[in-house]
Amino acid sequence: MINYDNLMARDFADVERRYTEQDCILYALGLGLGAPENPRHLSAVFEGAADFAALPSFVNVLGVPPFWARDPSTGITWQQIVHGEHAFTLHAGVPSRAGIVGRTRLTGIVDKGAGKGALIYTEREISSAQGQRLATVSSTLFARADGGFGGPRGPLNAPLNTMQPVPDRAPDVFHDFATSPRAALIYRLSGDMNPLHADPALAARAGFDRPILHGLCTMGIAAWCIPMALRAGDFTALTHQEVRFSAPVYPGETLRTEIWTEGDDVRFRARVLERDVIVLSHGRARLT
Repeated sequence: MINYDNLMARDFADVERRYTEQDCILYALGLGLGAPENPRHLSAVFEGAADFAALPSFVNVLGVPPFWARDPSTGITWQQIVHGEHAFTLHAGVPSRAGIVGRTRLTGIVDKGAGKGALIYTEREISSAQGQRLATVSSTLFARADGGFGGPRGPLNAPLNTMQPVPDRAPDVFHDFATSPRAALIYRLSGDMNPLHADPALAARAGFDRPILHGLCTMGIAAWCIPMALRAGDFTALTHQEVRFSAPVYPGETLRTEIWTEGDDVRFRARVLERDVIVLSHGRARLT
């Protein structure tokens, strides 16, 4: 069972990492990019491309602490954790090679009640090794089996609490993306080694037909599709993205990112075409 005070006081060690163009490319391949005939794909997967750059959503896998929820002292049933919401904001461009430091902290825990799970809010600041602030990453984890521990019932004054549904009208534009059946197996090499995304037996025990795609992989695909539709493929234009994970994606399915433009904001959601299921909702993005 979760001990609220102990978990809120958890101290996360700084995560220092040096990455290169190869790490940026591996991340892009994990999303499913790699069509050699498409020059925009080459900009993300070939270091020799004239406009090669790290994808903005690459910050989602930088400076992440080890799978801390698996530590028995947390009281979390880690096998039942799913990603609920996520956001990142860039404060500077993402270098294609750099040394970085990630500093993570818990910002709140909400007890939804016995049988209803718990929400765990985290925030991660990513800085260069020289101290330049690069990005802020916020996340909500849904601990499905861990409600009823006597903690605060919420709501919290958390950044992701302001998320709104997409407009009630047809999207202005959409962009389709076919995921690879191997997507989760490649994406996990960028850091999220949760066996839920690779082990059929564990996925079945968690209530899924087969291993599911990482929510952050689905989010990264949407982060690719939005500038493809609105900025003629200039993916470096994306500076902010936030989303709610509303349903799982299975590797090999086709994602349609539906997009609305509203002033300075871009609103979006994503659906799986094969099952007509909304898998990302409450999406918002900003482009320069």
